[in-house]
Amino acid sequence: MRFQKIRRTLLVLAAIHAANSAMATDYPTQPITLVVPFAAGGMTDILARQFAKIVQTRTGQATVVENKPGAGGIIGATRVARAKPDGYTLLVTTTAHVVNPSITKNLPYNTEKDFAPIAMLARTPNVLLVNPSLPVKTIPELLDYARKNNGVSYGSSGPGGTTHLSGELLASKTGAPLIHVAYKGTALAVNDLLGGQIQASFVDGLSALRYIKAGSLRAIGVSTKERNPMLPEVPTIAEQGVPGYETEIWIGLYAPAGTPTAILDKLNTLALESMNEAAFKKTLDEQATTPGSMDAVQTRSYVSREIKKWGDIVKKAGIEPQ
Repeated sequence: MRFQKIRRTLLVLAAIHAANSAMATDYPTQPITLVVPFAAGGMTDILARQFAKIVQTRTGQATVVENKPGAGGIIGATRVARAKPDGYTLLVTTTAHVVNPSITKNLPYNTEKDFAPIAMLARTPNVLLVNPSLPVKTIPELLDYARKNNGVSYGSSGPGGTTHLSGELLASKTGAPLIHVAYKGTALAVNDLLGGQIQASFVDGLSALRYIKAGSLRAIGVSTKERNPMLPEVPTIAEQGVPGYETEIWIGLYAPAGTPTAILDKLNTLALESMNEAAFKKTLDEQATTPGSMDAVQTRSYVSREIKKWGDIVKKAGIEPQ
């Protein structure tokens, strides 16, 4: 009896696997919608449209980008979380997606259980910039200056974002008094940094490059584990005496939970191909942005670690969910 039960179970599993494989072989057979939970024109939107172009070219199926901004990416993510898990409604979003569970009360979905991570499309560092009038050129000098002068003010693109939390992580790891000043966007923070109203700011690599090249702001550290190829002379924060320090901005591709594994794998292949297309990769490289390289399994593991990491940073910073 037990043998027959096991045999039936195996047969059912084999049938499901066969059905999923057949579905992936045929997929896609209808248009695909890529939900971008931010306004058109930003980096997330640009990556989504590059992915859409490659999918449409390779499969012959129309792939449409649907911009659905609002609530820090939550509105668009909710749309995908509630979609049918068949690979035809996907989400392209930023690191905000894995930070939101820690800073937002009553999310309308479970970030880890309601989504199937597919691929990291691209990543870029946060760069710690200082006004040239500040007499520091390294992270140790900045921390020493902060301790001797009752703090250093640093700006971010908004409360609870990666540029804010990058500063909170540095403060918690070093005990240095870093005073956060929140802005409604990177441009406003940089404007005040240029004007000397604040002394430092964490800025995404793409935005930071132009000011570094112009010499109007000084870069003293990058937040990633390794140096950025476009900023080879700027050391990482970790290598400057803050071991274990690492944050980055990354843009990922997700499907609703329950989407067949074979479809996720097929989408992962298309995603990596789209980001590594020669001309597009060159554009990314020139903007201090690195195309993704993880498979779907690696991406899932990475996303899980990121949710925990950002949760720990928020907790140590004493930030209350809103």
